[in-house]
Amino acid sequence: MAVFKINNVEMVGISACVPKYQESNWDYELLSESEKKLLINTTGIENRRIAQNGVTTSDLCYTSALALLKKLKWNPNEIELIVFVSQSPDYYLPATSIIMQDRLGLPKTTMAFDINLGCSGYIYGLSVISSLISTTKIKKALLLAGDVSSFSINKKDKSTFPLFGDGATVTALSYSDNCAPMHFNLQSDGSGHQAIIIPDGGLRNPLNDESFVEKQIEKGIVRSRRNLKLEGMDIFNFSLREVAPNINKLIEFANEDIDSYNYFVMHQANKIMNESIRKKLKIDKEKTPYSMRKYGNTSSASIPLTIVSELKNDVEHTRKKFILSGFGVGLSWASVLLTTNNLTCTEVLEYE
Repeated sequence: MAVFKINNVEMVGISACVPKYQESNWDYELLSESEKKLLINTTGIENRRIAQNGVTTSDLCYTSALALLKKLKWNPNEIELIVFVSQSPDYYLPATSIIMQDRLGLPKTTMAFDINLGCSGYIYGLSVISSLISTTKIKKALLLAGDVSSFSINKKDKSTFPLFGDGATVTALSYSDNCAPMHFNLQSDGSGHQAIIIPDGGLRNPLNDESFVEKQIEKGIVRSRRNLKLEGMDIFNFSLREVAPNINKLIEFANEDIDSYNYFVMHQANKIMNESIRKKLKIDKEKTPYSMRKYGNTSSASIPLTIVSELKNDVEHTRKKFILSGFGVGLSWASVLLTTNNLTCTEVLEYE
């Protein structure tokens, strides 16, 4: 089991950016009024931000990064590492992180690479970048995480279209001798990889003429093999089965008291699912913020976006202890225990 501790890494800032264009599930014509009410009450998702044609995840990250660097007063020449976590890169190749190194004006000495993960991606990315900072004593680094999921969603598919929104975040991290350690628990189960999948477009099933042919799966669910497919109940059952034990194991490993944590921030996919996990862990409702009502499921951006959106005013001038947990596509799930001290946050930025 990948349960471990990382020392000497401090999270110093988070920024977030979403497209300005907004869609409401109250306007989704494939659902009746009663179905809309049920969807919003169960998933917690009312509105979503949707990127317009040509806007990429890296565009949203770029806007986030500029704002955060300015607020932190960081010199781009001092950044030594950049990691991009996403399942919607600019290109099949090269890596988007390397393009962002140049676009942000970072020095050619910067280490840069991508991580292809979704729902658990922020925690996985945080573990990788923190490990590198800790072992190499890199002073300053940026973790970029987000997705433009709307490019893969079919509007005729009511099982996916009302759920996903677009967004991206940037997290600034630095080497520090005087900060609390981070504790991680990372897990995976590839036997469930079909639960969330875009079947065509990779080497296993290359794009062909049939990839874009829309087929009716059942009433209200029409998609092609290039569209995202989601088995909602499989993900619901997996999350209820695996997430709470993952966090309990982590609490035990760190020899901590779960009640001592100020906030429990989960991946923002489904409110009823998340509330079930919260109740299993016996964590107070007031400690569990949600941003899904405003932004939907923003994949790897959802956890840091929630911190910026819902907790900015509370975390900027105090010391806070967090449990963060991401779970979904893969199947993959991961949690981290971390402490912030006067965490710098931007406002949620809008990309026009």
